[in-house]
Amino acid sequence: MKRLWILATTLMVTGALAQQPQRTIRICDSSGCSERPRSSETFNPAADTDPEAERRLAGLTEVAKKDPRAAYDLGLRYFRGDGVRQDSYQALQWMRDAAERGDLQAQLAVGRFYLMGLEEMGSDPTEAEKWLSMAAGRGNKEAASLLADARAAKKKNQADYQRWLDARRADWRGYWYSGYAYRSYWRGNGWYFY
Repeated sequence: MKRLWILATTLMVTGALAQQPQRTIRICDSSGCSERPRSSETFNPAADTDPEAERRLAGLTEVAKKDPRAAYDLGLRYFRGDGVRQDSYQALQWMRDAAERGDLQAQLAVGRFYLMGLEEMGSDPTEAEKWLSMAAGRGNKEAASLLADARAAKKKNQADYQRWLDARRADWRGYWYSGYAYRSYWRGNGWYFY
């Protein structure tokens, strides 16, 4: 009987000492360690892809290699993050490609990028003057107005220009979402231009 009593007591003590399952787990990465619920998942951008969107992007990229209008549209999409992950570097690359191939809207856009600065890239009035003078030389009135601003910015000292830039940056940023229109649209199996 005594053995039975010891066995029952041992089983009860062992059961009481057993660890309960944790509701959280400790995850450590380059940003530090944190306790996260066991049911949570880590964001995986590859798992959230849309095959149709990827097909459209691949189609527009192929067309953009041949047509500066498509390169302009692709750059604008990268700038806005419309249908693609927003990427200011890719936006500038595609816009410059279109501008170098003579697209007037792209020349104006690249001039504006350089005049106002783009995300992590600061402003460069000299480069802005180059692109805006190309667009103004082709009769674009907006480019002519911005060209005057670019030339004035080169003459002013950097502190004055920075104050001017900070005062106008929010207005220019909003303009990108309303003043510049796409010139292509997806229909069926391909991109069409207006």
